[in-house]
Amino acid sequence: MTATDIAFDTLAWVWCLMKRVWHIAGQFMPGFAKYLGRHSRAVFITASLLLVVAVGFVDYLTGREVSVSVFYLLGVALAVWFVSPGFGVFVSALSLLVSLASDVANGTQFTSLIVPLWNAVVMLAFYLVVVWLLTLLRSLNRSLEVQVCQRTGALTEEIFERERLERELLEISEREQRRIGQVLHDSLCQHLTGTTLAAQVLEEKLAARELPEAAEAGQVVGLMEEGINLSRKLAKGLYPVEVSAAGLMLALEEYAKTTSDLFKVACRFECDSPVLIHATATAGHLYRIAQEAVGNAIKHGKARNILITLAVDEESTLLSILDDGTGLPEPLPKERGMGLRIMAHRSAMIGAAFSARRNVLGGTEITCEFKNDPVAANVP
Repeated sequence: MTATDIAFDTLAWVWCLMKRVWHIAGQFMPGFAKYLGRHSRAVFITASLLLVVAVGFVDYLTGREVSVSVFYLLGVALAVWFVSPGFGVFVSALSLLVSLASDVANGTQFTSLIVPLWNAVVMLAFYLVVVWLLTLLRSLNRSLEVQVCQRTGALTEEIFERERLERELLEISEREQRRIGQVLHDSLCQHLTGTTLAAQVLEEKLAARELPEAAEAGQVVGLMEEGINLSRKLAKGLYPVEVSAAGLMLALEEYAKTTSDLFKVACRFECDSPVLIHATATAGHLYRIAQEAVGNAIKHGKARNILITLAVDEESTLLSILDDGTGLPEPLPKERGMGLRIMAHRSAMIGAAFSARRNVLGGTEITCEFKNDPVAANVP
């Protein structure tokens, strides 16, 4: 191996080492900079001056044979970055004076006064260039920090605004559903009830006259009663939760019974102690989550047994829907179904933690848990 090859290998090794050191420094420097940023300017002023003195002492010990002028830049850089550019110029001049003093103390002889003056001018110019570059870098860094803070603030405001609009849209949707449910219940159902009574009177009159049309009138009455039942169920689906704090418990209990009757499955609702939800919007979201979970268990999971549980303790309220269906795939795919996304979104709207996972029996367990204050309360 020739000397050239050895030189190239050495340079390559040094280059790899420098890249490795730079990579490690890039990982630790942000945290180290934050740590230094917690200290006051007085600490950095003192540290800069002590560094200059320490390097000057080393400069005196090494004599003229070994130059340590570049190490004065440690104090200069510390002064510029953490104090001010003006103080960095002062430390540069102080470094120059300390370097000259160490040379004099070592008994260095100069052939002419121009030599030390020229060395001092070159050294000071080098330090001032470093001060200027660090000042520009410091300015760019602070400008970047300001831009990052501004954009972060704008992004945060945009996220809050989007969440507010989502909540408003959901509230408007729920409010319109309640309004339509109330209209169906108070207007259409009442109108159909009155029409049914009129049809019953007509049936009785036709029956009293022993006319054959009485049977047809009876069929009309039956159809009207079916229409009333369908309208009430539709109104109940649009407006399931009553305004009272106990409305969610009553709505879930009735929903479990209706589900068992309609789909011929064992759907039960359990609530060991009263859970009072004072926020109507929160109660509505919880009901819709339970409704979506039960619907998914029947349609997709082919469940035969479903348990809806509502529980409360001193800190939180928990809604749980457990079934014995086919369950969710493991691991859960990143692109979740629409039902899971809707339930998770509704949970987020009320500040609740949502979870969907397979249970030990192989079915699915859906949970939604949130803090009691201020959206839930338990009154014995």
